[in-house]
Amino acid sequence: MNGITSLTTYTVASVDIAHLIQVALTPIFLISAIGVTLNVLTSRLARIVDRARAMEDVLRESGRQQQYEGRDLHAVLRVLARRSRYINAAITLITLSALFISFVVVMLFVNAFLRWDLSAFIACLFIASMLSLCAALLAFLIEVRIATNTLQIGIEAAAREEL
Repeated sequence: MNGITSLTTYTVASVDIAHLIQVALTPIFLISAIGVTLNVLTSRLARIVDRARAMEDVLRESGRQQQYEGRDLHAVLRVLARRSRYINAAITLITLSALFISFVVVMLFVNAFLRWDLSAFIACLFIASMLSLCAALLAFLIEVRIATNTLQIGIEAAAREEL
């Protein structure tokens, strides 16, 4: 009888762990998507920084010349600094989102093995992760809008110069 009880307990525990892993996989897929988005954000930040450094070099080389492709270098640098702040905020927020999701996965296992009732805490962590993700995407959207508006202004200025 002892062998049957032990086998039953082992089977139940295995099924519980398998179910727990299935439940934990969904947030892990979200972490994967966040990783891809983080890669896009860091690439955009790198391009902004490279462009700003190039403009700073032009400004240093010709202290008197403050025009770059028909635009004031200081104004362009201000726009790049603004864009970098939004991208930096998006990177910070999306990283926080990934951390919250990681804590959700850890707390799912802690909840299962220690038999604590952490359901409200897990739900709050997940909500915090989603809010952080939303804020990151909003900051990214603002940065893209700034970049697009700047591009349109540059196109309009070039068209005026041709006339």
